[in-house]
Amino acid sequence: MKLFLEQVCKTVGATVHLHSLSLNLAPKSFTVLLGATLSGKTSLMRIMAGLDAPTSGAVWVDGIDVTRFSVRQRNVSMVYQQFINYPSMTVAENIAAPMRLRNDKNIEREVLEIAERLRIQAYLNRFPSELSGGQQQRVALARAMAKKAPLMLLDEPLVNLDYKLREELREELTGLDSINKTTVVYATTDPVEALLLGGCTAVMDKGELLQYGNTAEVFHRPINKKVALAFSDPPMNIIKCERVKEGVRLSNGEIWNLDLPSGAPSNLELGIRAGWLRELMVAGDVCIDGLVELAEIAGSDTYVHVKTEIGNMVAQLTGVHDLRLKSNLRVYLNPSKLFVFDTKGKTIKTPEWNRGKFDVKY
Repeated sequence: MKLFLEQVCKTVGATVHLHSLSLNLAPKSFTVLLGATLSGKTSLMRIMAGLDAPTSGAVWVDGIDVTRFSVRQRNVSMVYQQFINYPSMTVAENIAAPMRLRNDKNIEREVLEIAERLRIQAYLNRFPSELSGGQQQRVALARAMAKKAPLMLLDEPLVNLDYKLREELREELTGLDSINKTTVVYATTDPVEALLLGGCTAVMDKGELLQYGNTAEVFHRPINKKVALAFSDPPMNIIKCERVKEGVRLSNGEIWNLDLPSGAPSNLELGIRAGWLRELMVAGDVCIDGLVELAEIAGSDTYVHVKTEIGNMVAQLTGVHDLRLKSNLRVYLNPSKLFVFDTKGKTIKTPEWNRGKFDVKY
């Protein structure tokens, strides 16, 4: 399926849910809609599905205008964050439901194959109420896969699951487009999830489509500060500075050597991802001294909130660190590994290691 949204806009009364946007999805691809709550992801998905009509604009499927087609007239499957299954049917009957509508042959074999893939074959004779939340969501995913629709919409389907289960199901989801030859659209607020799922990413903010493209490229080459912030967890550190001959001067008077485009303005902001700050120094690094305000353990990393002369920062340090509050901490950074934005948020330079392929022209 080739899905093209042409200048789609959605308003409800005086509230704008979606500003005019165009989005051309690659067929048989996996696309992530990334954005905070109320960024417009669900509104966009409902228009894709035919559950809602756009206020203006058009929805094209394989060159046909389906804007006014109802959801029943479109071949779409959708999985929500809530566990939606037929309560009076067993797991096997839930999965088989779309197959029976198509009058498929070998339904039992197909049900078993999908159930084995999602590791729910042991529960085929149970009812949804007898399953855990994670198992119920697997059933919903299995039924969506069984539908074999050319477009599958997944609206934050893993948000209510525990970490380990989310990790397992992500592995299953990344193969959906190749298994069913389906165009998959997956909504999430989690930038880490977008990176793990790969494919393409469309970054949304307050009803606007900010950027769409290959996930790695959008991550490394955000067109503006909003995209960079949406794709950073923990949040990107933003440091104000001014341009000087040698590079940039920070608020404490320190100068960092940095190559900038010739047309860059005087007032700038530096974007530093938390994972770029580290405790070990290597050649070319600058040092940043500060006081520990808070230290949080997150998996195998430690998130450290540091108060420095150039602003409050968050460092994502590898490993588990026992850091006392108000203790001194020195972290290091290669100044070539940062983003530079103008005061309006436009990206004027991406990190040095992307030079050539990802460098943004200003």
